[in-house]
Amino acid sequence: MSQVYDAIVVGAGPVGSRVAYQLAHYGHKVLVVERHSNVGDAICCTGIVGKECLERFPVANSVVTNHARSATFISPSGKCLRMQKDTVQAYVVERTVYDCDLASQAQEEGAEYLLSARVNDITLVDHRVRAEVTCNGRSTDIESNVVIIGSGFGTQLPRKLSMGNVGDFVLGAQAEVAVREADETEVYFGQNIAPGFFAWLVPTSPGRALAGLLTRSNPGAYLNEFLASLAAQGKIESPDAQITRGGIPLKPLPRTYGQRVLVVGDAAGQVKPTTGGGIYYGLLCADIAADTVHTALLSDDFSAKNLARYEKDWKNMLGSELRVDYWARKLYEKLNDSQIERIFDIVQSNNIHEDLLQSPDFSFDWHGVSITRALRHRTLRKAIWTITRSVLPF
Repeated sequence: MSQVYDAIVVGAGPVGSRVAYQLAHYGHKVLVVERHSNVGDAICCTGIVGKECLERFPVANSVVTNHARSATFISPSGKCLRMQKDTVQAYVVERTVYDCDLASQAQEEGAEYLLSARVNDITLVDHRVRAEVTCNGRSTDIESNVVIIGSGFGTQLPRKLSMGNVGDFVLGAQAEVAVREADETEVYFGQNIAPGFFAWLVPTSPGRALAGLLTRSNPGAYLNEFLASLAAQGKIESPDAQITRGGIPLKPLPRTYGQRVLVVGDAAGQVKPTTGGGIYYGLLCADIAADTVHTALLSDDFSAKNLARYEKDWKNMLGSELRVDYWARKLYEKLNDSQIERIFDIVQSNNIHEDLLQSPDFSFDWHGVSITRALRHRTLRKAIWTITRSVLPF
């Protein structure tokens, strides 16, 4: 490992592999450092990606296990609100296979992968940046012109580089379960199910589904209760399942660039605050990061001032969306069950969900437009305004 790389990418998830693919495609020498022994290990993700995402970032057909045209939203009292389109809106991907496919794409372009390797620290040295890596119990230093941190939520590397911490986050828990019948995704709301957030049952393949939820604390305990409820309803065969857990950022890092360093994906907080989905936004930002680094390599300018273009560009694309979605997220988190029921009733009785579905700008991936459109309905806007005044301090 004495050679110097053009770029080191920390993390071999979808975002890290996309950055590596783009940079290798441009002809640069890239090393991806992944702490797990295999790409795709230890994943806690439902694996739902929108049609737009798969069209823009194609993967092998074998990666996709299911598709979705519809979903049913279930209120705290059990009322169902079903939304359906004539065309496929989203796909379920097998995350381990998905990650491996993106890594293979990067390797085919020439990117190198170092597995079972943890980046402990990143320091600036002379005219390069040094990654202090522990690999299979042995320490080594690897130098490059720039480092891109894409190692997911919870990494301490941005904090060590004075980029701050993600300002808000939520905890998730999920389990694979056997189902008798599950034709479409079900989303459950209620403070007793997933306080402030929601739970889901997502069919992945015949007879199998993922059940999970998000909450501020004790996600495993709430998931056990949710699984018991699903079993009692006959929706899953047994509540006994292996639970995986993870954290999801709801706000971006204060700063996602520095001298010779960029941060992308969940590590940067580039995630939908409404659902916690981060694959598509992370991949979009990965391309921006790769373009920024490519330009820096051509000009041999890795200053923070030059790399600041990355943050400006991704915020121009996602900033407004993230702000609207986060406002909606914080509002919902303050609602009690009767207020959630009230919103369900207003949406259903005024066919607001149908109006959103028929809108030409309806999107699985961009929720800000739908939130804004929904608030144009006078009855819902009035109810939201009343609720906002009672639950939020502004």
